[in-house]
Amino acid sequence: MNKRTRLYHALLIFTLFLTACNLPTDNQGEQASLTAAAQTVEALLSATPNTGNIPTATSALPATSTFIPSPVFTNTPAATATPNCPLAQFVTDVTIPDGTVMNPGQTFNKKWRLKNIGACAWNGYSLVFDSGESMNGPATKAIGTVNPGQEIDIDVDLKAPNTAGTYRGYWRLVTNSNVLVPIVSGYQGRSFYVEIKVAAPTNTSAPLFAVTSVSFANVGGCGGFTTTANITTNGAGTVKVRWIRSDGATPPVPPDLVFASAGTQSVSISWNTTASGTHWFDLYVDEPNHQQFGRAQFTCP
Repeated sequence: MNKRTRLYHALLIFTLFLTACNLPTDNQGEQASLTAAAQTVEALLSATPNTGNIPTATSALPATSTFIPSPVFTNTPAATATPNCPLAQFVTDVTIPDGTVMNPGQTFNKKWRLKNIGACAWNGYSLVFDSGESMNGPATKAIGTVNPGQEIDIDVDLKAPNTAGTYRGYWRLVTNSNVLVPIVSGYQGRSFYVEIKVAAPTNTSAPLFAVTSVSFANVGGCGGFTTTANITTNGAGTVKVRWIRSDGATPPVPPDLVFASAGTQSVSISWNTTASGTHWFDLYVDEPNHQQFGRAQFTCP
């Protein structure tokens, strides 16, 4: 038998043995024989020279990677902020600072300044008593139309309780559908309040000193406006007043008015402006009333 025939026979035997190795067997001797035969074939192959007529093994082809497409992202629009409507901001107490001392049963006017910082106008909104001491105030009071970014002064007439002590009343804003308006910088984000201290009079035999009335005399108008406040008291004492101007400016504080007895004294103030709109002065009595008395106003076209 020539070398080519022996080589083919060896390859055939080797293939049969490899196939047999993969078959299950219970005989350890048979397994050992198959192993020995495989080693014999391997030796024959090693001893057989490689000729041009016998195909040689080629190197394995390099592994190729499978292309995985990248994920496609959809064009999702960014979230936009939801407009706040309605939304208010507490600005300041215009009258009756917290802790103001009142006489039993004293009447006064409380005024707050609020700003519409929401995205919609206030139409048909109301000031509503919320909780605490109502101080004879109304259950509800309508307010005017307020556009976004605009400020408004909201006031209510109140009366101090007859018993000495500290009292606080909470108020809020509601829409025309009775929805509570959030109050930035307000109490618990929902309300604003008035707080007073009622002190018992030390001398009940004589009336407490107080400003009983204020009247205004106005001269001029747009371009040159002057108002004079005539202040009347019920007895001897000192009156401290200040002006409040509609544009937020702080006018000079008038000198104290000293009354030797019941009577009337006057203070005046002027404003030269041609700005379009309605302009006004409020007179606030810091002592002894802690109360705003009236308004003098003029309008420029």
